[in-house]
Amino acid sequence: MFDKFIYRMAVPLAACFCLMLTLTATSLRAQEDAHGLINSLGRANFQKAGDIVQTLAKTGDPKVVPALQAFSDGDLYVRKSDNQVFIAKSSGDMMDLVDPLTGQATGQEARDNLAKIKINNSLRRAVRAALGGLTLMSPDRATRLEAAQSILKAPSADSLDAVETALRSEKDADIRGVLERARAVAVLGSGRSVEDRKAAIETIKAEGGRDAIGILSSVSVDDSLKPDVAAAIAGIQEQLKFWDAVQNVWYGLSLGSVLLLAAIGLAITFGVMGIINMAHGEMVMLGAYSTFVVQSIIRTSYPQLFDWSLAIALPVAFVVTGAVGLVIERGVIRFLYGRPLETLLATWGISLILQQAVRSIFGPTNQEVGNPSWMSGSFDLGYLSITWNRLWIIVFALGVFVAFLLLLKRSAFGLQMRAVTQNRRMASSMGIRTSWIDAFTFAVGSGIAGMAGVALSQIDNVSPNLGQSYIIDSFMVVVFGGVGNLWGTLVGAFSLGILNKFLEPYAGAVLGKILVLVLIILFIQKRPRGLFALKGRAVEA
Repeated sequence: MFDKFIYRMAVPLAACFCLMLTLTATSLRAQEDAHGLINSLGRANFQKAGDIVQTLAKTGDPKVVPALQAFSDGDLYVRKSDNQVFIAKSSGDMMDLVDPLTGQATGQEARDNLAKIKINNSLRRAVRAALGGLTLMSPDRATRLEAAQSILKAPSADSLDAVETALRSEKDADIRGVLERARAVAVLGSGRSVEDRKAAIETIKAEGGRDAIGILSSVSVDDSLKPDVAAAIAGIQEQLKFWDAVQNVWYGLSLGSVLLLAAIGLAITFGVMGIINMAHGEMVMLGAYSTFVVQSIIRTSYPQLFDWSLAIALPVAFVVTGAVGLVIERGVIRFLYGRPLETLLATWGISLILQQAVRSIFGPTNQEVGNPSWMSGSFDLGYLSITWNRLWIIVFALGVFVAFLLLLKRSAFGLQMRAVTQNRRMASSMGIRTSWIDAFTFAVGSGIAGMAGVALSQIDNVSPNLGQSYIIDSFMVVVFGGVGNLWGTLVGAFSLGILNKFLEPYAGAVLGKILVLVLIILFIQKRPRGLFALKGRAVEA
């Protein structure tokens, strides 16, 4: 019985042993074949090298990836004495040699004993496609995605089989999308049937974008397919026109939110007191520098709080710029009420003093203000890329607008401010201290400008000239929307922002601003009090 058991066990064991020997021999032969192909690169011209690269790719052996990568990077060398190819790295006067398949170090060789294997751009494209095909089946998602993208950048009919094989097993939606596009591009340049190539054109058209137009324009197709290609390009261009308009609206909203933040305080101070405050831009600048100081302290002493730096900087900027505004109003402005030209000259002088003070303290160069993690990066919406910092600034601008509107409508201070705005003499006769309402209104307007500086520090250079970029636009928003009217400021800011962005592609940034200014002048000729004029007998008088 024991003999029979030994016999029964010996047969399958022998079969397994023979199978292992066969697989090992096959693997060794494959490795020898790959070694032979890599060694032949040392004697091949560019055309022959391209054929060798394609042959290596068809082996499907991931071990050839380092050799192909080294070839693309220019690190593949042939030893002159025996024509053996190695991956070589410089080490002083010597070169460290590495086996291109096993990755094992094989010693050193004098630089003069080696010859670098030359490569051109066409070969590099072939290598990229080969590397993509070899790594499409990798278990690592990032590796597969990178491989699919490399094939899409260098499409070839030779990589079509590898792409289709990968598509059959790929489950990740993002990678499948890239592979579908790569397959469609490869099919267009292949000898597939007309139906297959028409389907490929539709796939590329469905993907859309300027890259799709570039692909369809560059691929050589039969005359029978040229109408389909032209129709696909025309369809994509129509789609892009729509997204260009959406992009201009988004950029306009983004610019409008910045103008709203810069103008909201100015609208109140100008409306309540009739002060032409040319130093308002410097309040914005002081708010930005307050953010810089807060972040500098946090970076030095409390780095773990950096993501909260803007939340900390907002009240700091409001208090600092509000205090500066209060000092300006009590020290200068209150002596100049009723003389708008003199307030303009006085506040212009104050703006120059503040700019020079900041230059003396912080220097004339731009200061670094970082983005917290929640304001960094972007996301795509169709063909529109939306940055988080711009989106948060729009939300912040609307939040400040709503908060200030509630302050005006629901607080005693807001009631008194509106009373002074509508009829100063009547408000004074009712016991309201108009001089202090003026002072605190100026302080609040300056504080809001400082908060605007916190937001602007995330998208603009923090420098002594920061405020000068927005002061003229802020006045245009206030005049266009209606002096002293918050809703007019909101509508005016976003209207001018969108109009600017639609004019810029045709007229340029500078001429676009000039055209906007001309349009506002013409508009004011028809409606001197702006879009939303304040009403009341005192105002109309």
